Amino acid sequence: MRFGLTAYGTVYHMGLPAGSNRVRITAKEQIDMAEAYGLQGVEIPLDILAQSDPAEVAAYAKQKSMFINVATGGYDTAALAKALQMAKQAGAITLRTVVGGAKFGGDRRHMEGKWQPFLQQILSAFQEATEVAEATGINLAVENHQDLASEELLWLCETIGSKRFGITLDTGNPLATAEHPADFFRSVAPYVKNAHLKDYKIYWSEEGYRLVRCPLGQGVIDFPDLFQVMGEMNPDVTMSVEHGALEARHVRVLQEDFWTEYPPRTARQLTRLLRFVEDRARYKGDWRTPFELGQTPDEIAKYEMEEMDIAMAYLSNQIRKLEKRSESTLTQGG
Repeated sequence: MRFGLTAYGTVYHMGLPAGSNRVRITAKEQIDMAEAYGLQGVEIPLDILAQSDPAEVAAYAKQKSMFINVATGGYDTAALAKALQMAKQAGAITLRTVVGGAKFGGDRRHMEGKWQPFLQQILSAFQEATEVAEATGINLAVENHQDLASEELLWLCETIGSKRFGITLDTGNPLATAEHPADFFRSVAPYVKNAHLKDYKIYWSEEGYRLVRCPLGQGVIDFPDLFQVMGEMNPDVTMSVEHGALEARHVRVLQEDFWTEYPPRTARQLTRLLRFVEDRARYKGDWRTPFELGQTPDEIAKYEMEEMDIAMAYLSNQIRKLEKRSESTLTQGG
């Protein structure tokens, strides 16, 4: 496993929103930022990569022994083909994309009667795009972006049946499709090409629960368990730090119509999810981020970077533990 940095957990610091009052980060600057944190790679947004010479970015990353992944969105075949070509020029391992369909918080109610045709549409598009992925040697990985459930991700991977097609696992997002994170991790692990390390705090609401961003190690996700699972089942996966959105995600699982267009779930699955939430959720406290409180762009950027410092202290400690475990295994094996 190698660890890197996405652009989406520190969007105000990196100048991504129009109202951030900051100069937009470049691909090389993102690499420098990852290096400063002691990380081994980056996941660069396609629009940022496109503002640079991809070959120069590739050379810069190689000079610093950094891996590159590229982030895009959508399932238009022509757009994905173009993105895969640019990812190849940048020396990338994986192109990550998202499909949408559901609203944030796993809400499919507006898709009643339309979800299955939507799935067939994205399957067809990914089958075509995977041919380009195979030709370029770049992985195409669809993210569980609070839209696709594990059953649907597995269906896509098994139906397409290519080593170049897989999953970008967002570690916080199983909770948005009402799934126990550990169960989700184990079910999709063989198909994961790339992971976003994201943590959430949970707050109960009358309709379900809210997912609120927090630094890695401060929320509900069991990262040591994730690392053990991936170490056993998929040790070559790349993983990148990505704190959650600046707006909380409301998962309305206590509304009966939340389950519109969802795959059938067993009573055991629902019990495990609700027990997980009950054991960890908060009932009181202000869950709003500085963005939701209407604070200034500088205050939001400061908040992002303070969270990154906490996250990197936690992740660095976890990496040291993984390295010691690996050294111990090698010693015993020798």
